[in-house]
Amino acid sequence: MHTQDIPGELLRYFEASNIALALADVSDDNPLLLVNQRFRTLTGYTDEEVIGRNCRLLQRDAENRQARAKIRSFLEGGRQASVRTPIVNFRKDGEPFVNLLYMSKLTALSGEVRFLFASQFDVSRSQPELLSAYDAELGKTLSRLGPTLAESGIVIEGSLMTIANTVATVAQAKLTLADLDAPGFP
Repeated sequence: MHTQDIPGELLRYFEASNIALALADVSDDNPLLLVNQRFRTLTGYTDEEVIGRNCRLLQRDAENRQARAKIRSFLEGGRQASVRTPIVNFRKDGEPFVNLLYMSKLTALSGEVRFLFASQFDVSRSQPELLSAYDAELGKTLSRLGPTLAESGIVIEGSLMTIANTVATVAQAKLTLADLDAPGFP
């Protein structure tokens, strides 16, 4: 799949978004098709370095057992429409951060999953008010994305309930952050 297969409305939406977004293909190893400027700023990677590769490149050799299990379940299971989990990622320069990853499936009206939609947020050093602002922006993004995608016959799966579970997710992110700050972590 190539960029020309992505609906124009979605391309425009990605670049205008105030939060880090990525779009992946649903085939084989879920290669990235599109990232926006906020994603590039967050990770330090250019389009040329990430497009066509699986987003797991951001994990390097971090274990991320729980997060990987949640993501695998989301990708393999037909019933789970979205997932949100903290996961240790690394910027291009090697600096680790805890990414509060949100993923959802973009589905054609026929029921076929067309794309994987993801949003990333660095919870490692953020203040709680920034996370609240991000959650509000992600909620707006999902609400606005629905009508934008509908023009192309695509539906975003999942709901804002995944976002509503922020308290538990942030608690998990803080535990992950404590591990990240522990002596001996690269």
